[in-house]
Amino acid sequence: MPYYMDLHVVPGATAEAVAKAHREDLKAQEDFNCKCITYWVDVDRGRAFCLIDAPNKEAIDNLHLKTLGVKPVEIVRVYKKTVQAFLGRVKDPENQQHYYDRHYTDLKIFDDPAFRIVMVTKTVNDRLLQLAYGKKQAKHLIQLYRKTVRDQLKKHEGREVRGEEFLASFKSVFQAIQCALSIQKQLSKWLQQLDLRIGLHAGMPVTKNQALFGDVVRFGKHLCAIGTSDQIIISPIIRQLYKKEYQKVAETINTIRPISSSDETFLELLMDTLASNWNDPSLAISDFCLHMAMSKSELYRKSKSVTGMSLKNLLKEYRLQKSLELLDQNDSNISQTAFDTGFSSASYFAKCFHKRFGMQPTAYLNL
Repeated sequence: MPYYMDLHVVPGATAEAVAKAHREDLKAQEDFNCKCITYWVDVDRGRAFCLIDAPNKEAIDNLHLKTLGVKPVEIVRVYKKTVQAFLGRVKDPENQQHYYDRHYTDLKIFDDPAFRIVMVTKTVNDRLLQLAYGKKQAKHLIQLYRKTVRDQLKKHEGREVRGEEFLASFKSVFQAIQCALSIQKQLSKWLQQLDLRIGLHAGMPVTKNQALFGDVVRFGKHLCAIGTSDQIIISPIIRQLYKKEYQKVAETINTIRPISSSDETFLELLMDTLASNWNDPSLAISDFCLHMAMSKSELYRKSKSVTGMSLKNLLKEYRLQKSLELLDQNDSNISQTAFDTGFSSASYFAKCFHKRFGMQPTAYLNL
């Protein structure tokens, strides 16, 4: 059966109360063909999460209706390896506190928040790296980058989450920032060649996004999109969590760039609008103005301030990066790629591609 993780909003609940609720789930689980594996509880934020082996989401809803009287707020399908990577376990922690109630029943209580800091790192496309530096040097740079990130994750107690970019999960915001700084320092000679971007964000594993830590990872990628190779971009929540340490190092570490809450809201809306409409060739600046309730002049100033690019150039860059993904597919076609990425014609696409990457799309395909 598939695995699911659900979210319960439990303001004021204690770790003991959540443990007792979990025990009730264990008693009733067989009635709904479920297996309640473990749970996480974040007392400070009033959240609890259950990992359940179940036939479907409806079975989980019915189980909790019986034991708790309410359905979970959200349920997402998950995979054991991903849960292990992000959260470090797929069963009860070994060193849990024990509590004996008045019936002398062993009740396992552990206050293990599922809140995590997520680091996203991104580098230039592998083929473009080959074009710029040759196959041998490109291979060396890629291997160096991967080894450096993994070495620093191990040193700073980060957990790698396999994906197209390097994703990593941390319990400690201090460790996450120190890891990012160490990666940047170790790769300082090659930052420009790799075009290394690092973004740090934090949050809960289950939201309306139907992927584990989906919203956190998505915004971490947004941060990478606006950063430069000599910056570590951190979200407002990372800055807040790291406030004391950040104030101490702000004068000496100018590579850390925090964004404000208003910039976060703007960036999220802007990138979500891009993600939903980038392949529409009729998409115009006026459409963004409508979506974001801003005038053209306001949108231009804000886009330049937050992303470093005008909206027109940001849209073009977004489409060109998407074209690389499509061209990397085995059945890629130049004309179809141009159409699929929202360019008005194949010739205009080729012109923009050459200006941005220094080569024609056909040459890229032949690399």
